[in-house]
Amino acid sequence: MKCMLSLVLALMMMTSAALAQEAPSLKDDFYEAVNAEWLSQTQIPADAPEVSAFSEMEDKVETVLKADFEAMLTGDKEVEESLVDFIEFYRLAADYETRNALGAEPLEPYIQQIERLDSLAAYEEALPELLRGAMPLPFYFYVMTDMGDASVNALYFSPGSLFLSVKDYYMDDDTRTALQGIYGQMSQNLLVMAGKTQEEAQQIVSEALAFDERMAAYMRTTAEDSDTAASYNPQPLAQLDEQVAGFDLTALAEALFGEAPETVVVIQPKHAAAIDELVNEETFPQMKSWMLVSLVNSLSAYLGEEARVEATAFERTLSGVAEPSSGADAAYDAATALFSEVVGIYYGKTYFGEDARNEVQAMVEQMVQVYENRLENNTWLSDQTREMAIRKLDAMVIRVGYPDQASPVFSMVHTVPASQGGTLVDNVMAYSRADMEYNFSLYGQAANRNEWPLSASTVNAMYSLMDNSISFPAAILQEPMYSQEQSASANYGAIGAVIAHEISHAFDPNGSKFDENGSLSNWWTPEDLQKFEALSQAMVEEFDGLPSVGGTVNGALTVTENVADAGGLSCALEALKQAEEEPDLEAFFTSWARAWRNRATEAYQTMMLTVDVHAPSKLRANIQLQNIDDFFTTFGIEEGDGMYRAPEDRVSIW
Repeated sequence: MKCMLSLVLALMMMTSAALAQEAPSLKDDFYEAVNAEWLSQTQIPADAPEVSAFSEMEDKVETVLKADFEAMLTGDKEVEESLVDFIEFYRLAADYETRNALGAEPLEPYIQQIERLDSLAAYEEALPELLRGAMPLPFYFYVMTDMGDASVNALYFSPGSLFLSVKDYYMDDDTRTALQGIYGQMSQNLLVMAGKTQEEAQQIVSEALAFDERMAAYMRTTAEDSDTAASYNPQPLAQLDEQVAGFDLTALAEALFGEAPETVVVIQPKHAAAIDELVNEETFPQMKSWMLVSLVNSLSAYLGEEARVEATAFERTLSGVAEPSSGADAAYDAATALFSEVVGIYYGKTYFGEDARNEVQAMVEQMVQVYENRLENNTWLSDQTREMAIRKLDAMVIRVGYPDQASPVFSMVHTVPASQGGTLVDNVMAYSRADMEYNFSLYGQAANRNEWPLSASTVNAMYSLMDNSISFPAAILQEPMYSQEQSASANYGAIGAVIAHEISHAFDPNGSKFDENGSLSNWWTPEDLQKFEALSQAMVEEFDGLPSVGGTVNGALTVTENVADAGGLSCALEALKQAEEEPDLEAFFTSWARAWRNRATEAYQTMMLTVDVHAPSKLRANIQLQNIDDFFTTFGIEEGDGMYRAPEDRVSIW
């Protein structure tokens, strides 16, 4: 017995020693050390591509909202007037018995709408109705704030969506072939469920993939698309109409707006110049098949369970998700996505306290003041540029918590319940049509600077270029980002850095091209702009080529977010030092690293390296810390430590 006890003790000591050897050091890998326990104990859900501090906050929001909404569905909780249409839509989404019984029947009118297009001339004649009905198209008009004059709305001309989401996936033969195989098989299966024979489905998918690949050749890559200013290409509509000889775009605009606008903003000039090559008599069958596949793939998620699961096959494979979400979760997601503004206002009013709102508002205002102080003491800006930057900062619109009311689009249409013959698909299309019609009605109107870009129930924050605003929805204002129970140091390291991050976007490589009103404008002196571009390039080089799961980081793609992270962390640190509470820098830096904790499938991480403008979470946490002098002194990090970066290599912009 004594020998056995000695053996057990020896094994325990060996295990402890092994764990000690494996445990990362704060000095070598701060992110891994801070999050070691969470990373070792947290599992990625089988129906999700990742788990993170953000997804955990989303789960908390979903838990309380789902309980409320399910009580409303059963009659155990009164339905507020603002939620009546949402609850009726949720009821339809959750009724899988009816969805399964209907099969693909709800798709038939929309499939027929496409199949009736028997010629290019018929397609052109139908374009106004196709646009209003939010049908999938290879090009379309929409209305948005004019980048050149943020006080008004402008007409934009844009390409449709690619099957594989971004051009980058088409640029490597092996990647393209593999993804087209997965997408094509899913599409065939859905078309068969919708009533096509195997032979018909194969033919439709083959034509659709060919057209999609042709369109991708004229699209921008994700890195190219991350340059917002590059999307602003205004020109006379008559000039675009002349360039696109195969279609009468002036007549189309007249049908949509009553009279043709003089100017249109072309989002992707290369795509616009290729419209006649893409869509003509010869390619018409391919385009028609492309429209059909796009429609069936997007709407099948609102059919019965088998079709719903199949419709997510490509996305699950691309992100490495093992299992589809449950029917109940999918119903909740579908309803809350469509009614996100309405749901957000309910969440904000019900679960976000006024005390917290006032406290965060004060923190934001303080951060703006810190930023202004830093600009005033900036050593590389001229007085002229500094004055313009401070003017932009002073004009910044701050949004905390939730908006007072939802978009007018929700009063334009009402959910038709099953008792009145309504189906989930019909209601989705009705709301999509209302959204398009509302969008078109905005042309020629003054830009609305009161609209929130995010739902209050969204765990995120945002800087909006074209109205120079920062938004912090109620849902992100919870632990670990923010809590009245956390120390000021912990709050500043998380939500404080997020607040300053969003402010920093006003002065990142994109935001720096827009003035205090949100209009595209060069307010820099040539010398200052040259300095800023050099500093931004240093940030590109700091991240470019860093290894991560699935590949390496694209420094050009992620530069705007990296510049904002750097500014956010340094400004939040300065704000903490000015706070009444004694600064705890260990808690501040630890909170920063904890906020970015994340576990994701390898496939998802690989995908995000291609499509995400943010750097991988671990690198966001570690690399930015290496740019802060106080981080090294706080933890005694010296040359030879994994987290060490020489002072001359540390990148500091704001």
